Amino acid sequence: MMLGLEGKVAIVTGGSRGIGAAVSLELARQGCDVALTYHGRKDAADAVAAKIEELGRRALAVQADVSSTEETDRSVSEVIDKLGGLDILVCNAGITWDGVIWKMTDEQWDKVLDTNLRGYFTYNRAAARVFKDQRGGKIVNISSINGLRGKFAQSNYSASKAGNNALTKALAKELGKFNVNVNAVAPGMVATEMAASIPPEFLNAAVADTVLGRIASSEDVAHVVAFLCSDYARHVTGEVIKVDGGQYI
Repeated sequence: MMLGLEGKVAIVTGGSRGIGAAVSLELARQGCDVALTYHGRKDAADAVAAKIEELGRRALAVQADVSSTEETDRSVSEVIDKLGGLDILVCNAGITWDGVIWKMTDEQWDKVLDTNLRGYFTYNRAAARVFKDQRGGKIVNISSINGLRGKFAQSNYSASKAGNNALTKALAKELGKFNVNVNAVAPGMVATEMAASIPPEFLNAAVADTVLGRIASSEDVAHVVAFLCSDYARHVTGEVIKVDGGQYI
């Protein structure tokens, strides 16, 4: 199903692997030119960009520290300059650094919040300025069901994702009058490189938590993101949509 995104320009943060790579490729399949940011894996980002170009769309891999206002603003300006505009922002870049609260260090807390929450703030703010002036745009923030329910040994990650959800709702209220939709997608366990490092007993427990008996692929998440970026979702804003196979319930 084509979603009417031909000719749109999208930025996907953390687009070099996992959910970010799947979203970048799905948006390209739907007709978008895609800029993807990466922090330290240029080879992986270039590989995704090459796949986007094989789909007949323009691609741009941009190195940026999402927690840095200066680097965020530079990257957004570069995308607009080289691809001719901006219509869609998908914030996806994120990390985990787990530990129970009584052992968690300030560094663990600060690093996760800087990337997962401040990084969303910097890009949402930069895109909001563009979308407000052009009176249109789509923002999708990749959250997690752990921002809704909490997760053992992930107080930092859960707090960052709860912040993503609140940020999404607040910006939906602020930007609605400018014809900007702001939504979040909250996956459960997803079969990514990050999940591959999780011990099998924890993966099996995640599968047992679902009602569908499986964990998501990155493409399962990407399809919902693409829908939210389209005019088929023009009357959907301020929502946190779970893509978790029933894991949350």
